[in-house]
Parts: sequence; structure tokens; C-alpha cells
Amino acid sequence: MSFTERRASVVVIGAGQAGLSAAFHLQRLGFTSALEAPEASRTFVVLDANSAPGGAWQHRWESLTMATVNGIFDLPGMEKPPIDESEPSRDAVPRYFADYERRFALPILRPVRVTAVRAMDAASDGDLHVEMDDGTWVARAVVGATGTWENPVRPRYSGAESFLGRQLHTSDYVSLDEFAGQRVAIVGGGISAIQHLEEVSRVATTLWYARREPQWLDGPFEAETNGRAVIAAVTADVEAGRPSRSISSYTGIPWTSYALAAKARGVLRRRPMFTAIEPHGVREADGSLTTVDVILWATGFRPAVAHFDPLGLRNELGGITMRGTRVADEPRVHLIGFGPSQSTIGANRAGRQAATQIARMLDAERHPDIETGRAQTRASA
Repeated sequence: MSFTERRASVVVIGAGQAGLSAAFHLQRLGFTSALEAPEASRTFVVLDANSAPGGAWQHRWESLTMATVNGIFDLPGMEKPPIDESEPSRDAVPRYFADYERRFALPILRPVRVTAVRAMDAASDGDLHVEMDDGTWVARAVVGATGTWENPVRPRYSGAESFLGRQLHTSDYVSLDEFAGQRVAIVGGGISAIQHLEEVSRVATTLWYARREPQWLDGPFEAETNGRAVIAAVTADVEAGRPSRSISSYTGIPWTSYALAAKARGVLRRRPMFTAIEPHGVREADGSLTTVDVILWATGFRPAVAHFDPLGLRNELGGITMRGTRVADEPRVHLIGFGPSQSTIGANRAGRQAATQIARMLDAERHPDIETGRAQTRASA
């Protein structure tokens, strides 16, 4: 295999909502394509592991329509087209993303899987090397926008390897038809678990397991009021270096149409978590055995940031301490679609913030005397 080394001022990893937002704002700030003008003073490139536009949306299950997703906000600079609520999100959102990429001629390479991001010297202000399967990009700054889809949470339970039925995760789910006539244990207390429960229970016997009852919202989630409190809570966690939880654990779960439908059919009955998995079923908390054919783990996702591990960003809690979008101890790395910016509207804002701060960092490197003067002015004000 032939390895190559190329250079860009900024490498963005991921081309979902957050990555496209960062790309738009970098372009708006005067960064040019590292693919078309590699010798320009400020360049950027976007590396996407997927073979087509759409980020994680192209992998969602067939029955997740635009009517049931938790809101898709416009990408910066281009409104989304009129939405057919009956259309699968795995079709509608990727089409919008593809149109967006074409309109702004964004420099995106795909499919490219990043394997590691390394600092090649001890200095905290040196270049970063973004390693791929077939080469390396050398950059002054890296924006991680890989989201969570590539890192599903699969809990370990005693006896799981002995189970003779099928085990799958939300990331493997396609449609309810594959469960017809079966007994299905659905595990999880978040939005995806409720969606799966409502769907699968139409054609199968379902049993719902979760550690605790979800925090049900009495009314709809209000972005202006509830949203601020949620963002503040998530921000406090990431700034303290604590691993952030799923968004629904901060927001609670509204009584959506699918939650109400599951309740009306009598399937929204939570069981305490089972204690073990056996060949033909699960061992209940009370010691009894419940036979099941399938275990569907709707247990969420964690940030897909393992490629940053060579930089040692994680603390003793397993989290990454942040200051806005910037990693607290590594000013060359920004994480977006992470922590408080996991939502689509948060990802848009984070893309702008990361691009702006990186531009300022590069300004300071090129004109340190000007930046020093600004700092002195701020200090004396």
C-alpha cells in the first residue's frame, strides 16, 4: 500500500451536521480547499468515513420517518427543503446534506477512515498528524465531528455469549418485519427504546427492560426554556471532565405519538433489569426465567473519539475536559457534536465557534505581536 502525506491548516473529521457546519464557517472565514489549493496560506479538508453524504442519518432504520425524528435544523447558509413527514429520514436528510455539499463545493474526501491523531513532537504548538489507512494529513488544528453512531454501547451481561437467539443493537436495527411472531426483549430507557418498543410490539411479543423509569415530560420540550437548562447541565459536566450522558437523560422524554401508542396498547410496562442471560432467555430480578428469541439493545451511544487516544485527552474519569468546543489541555483540538453540541442546533453553533477560535489561533501564530497587544488591551480595560 502506498502511503502519502498531505498538509492542511485544518482537518475536519466527520461530515455530519457538525462537520458540515464547521466546513461552512471555515470557508466563510477565508479558508480554501486543501484539495484544490494545497499551497494556500489557510486551507481545510473534511474526511468522512462514509461512502456517501448524510452522516449517521443514512444508517437509521427504515421506519424512522421525518415525522418521528427529534427535529432537523437547517444547516448554516441553506434552508432545508419542504419536508414530507412520511419519508424515511435515511433518505431525506442525506439528500439535503448532498445538496449542501454541492452548493458550497466543500472539500470532502470519502470514504476515509481516520485511525489515529498524533502529536509528532513534545511541543503543544506543533503540527498534528491525522493518520488514515492510506496516508497522513498534517494539520495545525483538528476538528473532531464524528458524533456517536460508530460507538454503540453494548452492555456486558453474564451469560451473554451462551444466548442461542439473536442479539442486536439500535445501530443494527432495520425494521419491525424481522421480528414477526417472536419474543423480543427491548433494553433501554431512552427515545430509541420507546420507538423500537412501539414498532416491534405491533408484530411480536415485547418485554421492556430498563434500570429506571424514564423521566416523562408533562408537556413538550421547549427549546427556549428547557433547552438552556439542559445545555448548562451538559456544559457543566464536560467542563468538569465528566463523561456526558445521553441527551435524553438530561432532557427527559416527551409523550410523543409513539410513546402514547405503546401505552395505549399496554406494552409500555417497564421490567427491572434482568440479572443474567441464559441460552433460551433472561433471568429476571425475581429469579424466574423468561424465554426470548431476540435481545434488542437500545442502550445508546458514546462519542466516537478513540482516534484521539494517542493525544491522551481523557482524564481519570474517562471524560474529556472541555472549554467550549476546545479541549481544555489541547488547544489544537476542537470537538463538536460532543457534549452540549450533540443536538442538531447545537452542532451548528459549535461548528461556527470552532472555526472562529481556530482562525484566531492561527492569527496569533502569524502575528503574535498583534495578539499580545489585544491581550494587554483587554487586561487594562
